[in-house]
Amino acid sequence: MTIRPACENNGIVFIRTDITEGDNMIPALWNHVVDTQLCTVIGNQNGATIGTIEHLMSALRGCGIDNAVVELDGGEVPIMDGSADPFVRMIDQAGIMAQALPRRAIRVLKEVTIKDGPKKVRLSPSESSVFAGAIDFNHPEIGSQRYETQLVNGNFRHELAECRTFGFLKDVALMRKNGLALGGSMDNAIVLDKKTVLNPEGLRHDDEFIRHKILDAVGDLYLAGGVILGAYEASRPGHAVNNAILHALFADESNWEIVDVFGDVGGDSRYQELQEPEKILATA
Repeated sequence: MTIRPACENNGIVFIRTDITEGDNMIPALWNHVVDTQLCTVIGNQNGATIGTIEHLMSALRGCGIDNAVVELDGGEVPIMDGSADPFVRMIDQAGIMAQALPRRAIRVLKEVTIKDGPKKVRLSPSESSVFAGAIDFNHPEIGSQRYETQLVNGNFRHELAECRTFGFLKDVALMRKNGLALGGSMDNAIVLDKKTVLNPEGLRHDDEFIRHKILDAVGDLYLAGGVILGAYEASRPGHAVNNAILHALFADESNWEIVDVFGDVGGDSRYQELQEPEKILATA
């Protein structure tokens, strides 16, 4: 996988370099999501797909990357250690470049809610990008957990980036029988049996489970096509409901508007209709 710079207003675009006939480009957008069973998968009309994009998308959002081209020679983003941290470190090492156009953001104007059984996600107006969620597992290492954060001052790096995906040992045999999680191991996920965490190194945070769910939500909602100025709150979040809330948001144009922003898109972010956009820089 290679991440390359892109011009202003390009957004995040994935390219399957192993596909040499037909369309091999897939925009990282909510209406290109084709599967959410175990991860977020995007695709195009040619049938090209790329899976497990959520951790990379989360890293790009957390690092303030608006425009990039991601080239892959296969159908899945490398899982790395199951978190966004390796991507963040690589982006930081490469460096980022300011561009000459204002950053565009999607400001939530009205509350939007979706429900799927016990799962519920709500987007509501907010002056900043807020992510909150809660989970409840009948497992001694997880139980009930809730976490809330504003994406500001680079806090994604130390609050969310290193939090890994997790799974249960009892589910592994069934998933592999169905051709899923074939590369899964304790090198790229937290694995739990009936009582405890099996990874020898243990957890990186006591509440790493809900923090990872928030990490996923950050990546899934970045498929809106820009930064969301609004408050995300979820009960039992997952990839399917994360995509569903974007469908609900964009189903009615009165739910949202596009604004230009400058500065840190967090707790003290400001937005306005810019009169002199050439004087404003956006991170790229």
